[in-house]
Amino acid sequence: MQDKDLERLPEHFGMVSRRDFLKVCAVVTASLGLPMAAAVKIAEAVASPQRPPVIWLSGQECTGCTETLLRATHPTVESLILDLISLDYHETLSAAAGYQVEEAKRKSIEANRGKFILVVEGAIPTKDGGVYCMIGGKPMLDLVRETAPLAAAIIGIGSCASWGGIPSAAPNPTGAVGAQEALGDKFKVINIPGCPPNPYNFLSTVLYLLTFKKVPDLDAQGRPRFAYRRLIHEGCERRAHFDAGRFALEFGDEGHRRGWCLYKLGCKGPETFNNCPALLFGDVGARSWPVGTGCPCFGCSEKGVGFTAPIVAQASLERFTPAGMPYKTGEGQRVGGGALRLTPPASYPPITPPEGHGPSAATVGLAAGLAGAALGAGAVAAMKIGRQEGKTDDKAGED
Repeated sequence: MQDKDLERLPEHFGMVSRRDFLKVCAVVTASLGLPMAAAVKIAEAVASPQRPPVIWLSGQECTGCTETLLRATHPTVESLILDLISLDYHETLSAAAGYQVEEAKRKSIEANRGKFILVVEGAIPTKDGGVYCMIGGKPMLDLVRETAPLAAAIIGIGSCASWGGIPSAAPNPTGAVGAQEALGDKFKVINIPGCPPNPYNFLSTVLYLLTFKKVPDLDAQGRPRFAYRRLIHEGCERRAHFDAGRFALEFGDEGHRRGWCLYKLGCKGPETFNNCPALLFGDVGARSWPVGTGCPCFGCSEKGVGFTAPIVAQASLERFTPAGMPYKTGEGQRVGGGALRLTPPASYPPITPPEGHGPSAATVGLAAGLAGAALGAGAVAAMKIGRQEGKTDDKAGED
């Protein structure tokens, strides 16, 4: 980013300085995997006086996805909702309530047809006409289906909105599903799964829509590839311990205290796609994510793994194939995305170097002999040089 680019941007954006604003753009650019030159384009899109309206609907959820957004620091939530987007409706954050907030939502949707971003948080119950989640006297199912056709883009934030999450766990008495399944194939929903998801994956998706006026590249489950391209196992800070055969076997044992691999404690990193090891959580530095703190990944962002597989069950290492290629499980066909087969090595390197196999006496003797010979040769060469210099000085004196 050059000085001439910065001159096009104002000194302040609402309550944040230009410096802090550029930090936001830099974080988003890095999250998207774009070159830093793209930060200027993102900054210009965000600095536009026309902030994108956002309608945020909440279904079967715990508000955890909203909470994760509230705890973001680049930008802070007040900067996000006052400077970057226009949050026109949110049940938790809206100042109004009851009939007033419902009227504000209706007016915003009518004034911004085809221009607003619809965000769905929480699963959508479908059984018995959707009566298990009612908002303003209407089933959540009807609200989503009425609003989706009028939106410019639809984002399902969190695992509940992406594929059903916790409410869809067996026996799923309310028929909870994600936004994509509730709306059908006629609509394209951008899914940001996680329980909760990283707020920067959501923010990066929104700013990508604003900057490039299109949906980011998605995988077969509707997730942005920039965030869900790699398995957690591939980028995990404990991966070297897996490859070396060092595993924690119980919580609190020596391996657990020393930071060894958590695979045998039920870590689902080998079958879960997310960028948790790269982005971390909470903006507090290294190891600020579940596996980094000693808690096995339970696959919260992966359909068919999180809230489905037992927490203590060991993840499969055999069924992942190169990106985009299908593989079969007992539940049917799924689409893989791992760049590597994760079968453990046939043999492991030793955890500690074997003792008693240092240099032999013969090796030491040979090395000492070579060093002595080198020193002797150097001494002889020095003596010869000294004699030659002495003869040269004598000749110079005679002259």
